[in-house]
Amino acid sequence: MPTVVRHVLTILAVEDLPSAVDFYQRAFDWPIEVQTPVYVELALPAGQRLGLYQREGFGKNIGQVPLAIPAGQLAPCELYLHTEQLESAIERIKQAGAQQLSELSPRPWGDEAAYFFDPSGVVLALARPLAGASA
Repeated sequence: MPTVVRHVLTILAVEDLPSAVDFYQRAFDWPIEVQTPVYVELALPAGQRLGLYQREGFGKNIGQVPLAIPAGQLAPCELYLHTEQLESAIERIKQAGAQQLSELSPRPWGDEAAYFFDPSGVVLALARPLAGASA
């Protein structure tokens, strides 16, 4: 019998926790589920969660502090998000402070997507399946 593993939580180590929380709240309006001085967890619509952990606090759990991402540089990770309200979601994350990496366009895997990065350097893709493409 195979082991069942389910994704429930993604945690991002961030340099500036208040700024990261502010960005994700303004960009997506996900409610706060957990809040401590060094960690905030947001509830996503499908039951998963996104954790934002102050970098040094994150390091205490694993025994090594992750490298800081210099301003304007990209972290080596991506959050790929689907939405039916793609144009309004794009406008909302721009207003929240995301920097655009690529325009909304059809992608060879069957989605139309636009790419951004958040104030912590995390790459964000906002996407939806192209008409006629299977999800």
